[in-house]
Amino acid sequence: MEYTHKSVMVDECMQALNIRRDGVYVDGTLGRAGHSREIAKRLTTGRLICIDQDSAAIEAAQEQLAPWMDRVRLVHSNFAELGIVLAEEPDVDGMLFDLGVSSPQLDDPERGFSYMQDAPLDMRMDQTSPLTAREAVNSWSLEELRRVLFEFGEERYAPGIARAIVRQREQRPIETTLELVEVIKSAMPPAALREKQHPAKRSFQAIRIAVNGELDVLPPMLRAAVDRLRPGGRLAVITFHSLEDRIVKRTLRELAQGCTCPPDFPVCVCGKKPLVRLAKPVTPGAAEVKENPRARSARLRTAEKLDKSES
Repeated sequence: MEYTHKSVMVDECMQALNIRRDGVYVDGTLGRAGHSREIAKRLTTGRLICIDQDSAAIEAAQEQLAPWMDRVRLVHSNFAELGIVLAEEPDVDGMLFDLGVSSPQLDDPERGFSYMQDAPLDMRMDQTSPLTAREAVNSWSLEELRRVLFEFGEERYAPGIARAIVRQREQRPIETTLELVEVIKSAMPPAALREKQHPAKRSFQAIRIAVNGELDVLPPMLRAAVDRLRPGGRLAVITFHSLEDRIVKRTLRELAQGCTCPPDFPVCVCGKKPLVRLAKPVTPGAAEVKENPRARSARLRTAEKLDKSES
């Protein structure tokens, strides 16, 4: 299958990373290598480590990055394993993480991410993972389904949708994406079905996040990334929905916070020093959103690691 994939805010990411020709960089979410290509072509004696848990992304990158493979290392892994992947690497000059599901994953109906095309319920970013959306939907308890839909999808009709899923699977298992869509729609009032947003969007997002454990890995990954940056190194993170953006924002703010002693303490006793300096968040321009509607909700957050003398 041929894919047309547009990486989001490429120029803004390159500016945020402030790439040096001899630097060491990490693309923690390789995808279809749009950002990686731009980093690699700016390097001469530098190196780029590309990480992705999707084996299809690693395979596709062999061709996409072919002109620069002398400076690229491809790693099939989850960025949750960042510390292990970079165990043998020196301090890194920059890291980029483009969170969420990639366009090729969305556009390939066989991956089961889309609520617009019929396919087996899968939704795994890593095809070796044992937990599929089918297993989740047909085995999770009523309460777990309700919690996932409400917390990860912010779905206001979560209780009714969870009950509808349980009722349906008591008759027969829910096997495909469009079967699940119909169950979701059956639990929603007519007014909700007329909304501009597809009625299954929030539920599919919630199940995908839960199946892949997308949110749990973010705080430890961000801390590991900052730990491996050299002073002056940059961390750039693109988020696509409010849940992951809040986690990234909160974690980076914690890393940027210094002394937490009460204001009336004469001297600092906590010893806490800021590790990073935060830049103002960036969103796509109108021209990019018009050309690539999937960029609409993107937000780029950047942090620069401080030298010990600055913290």
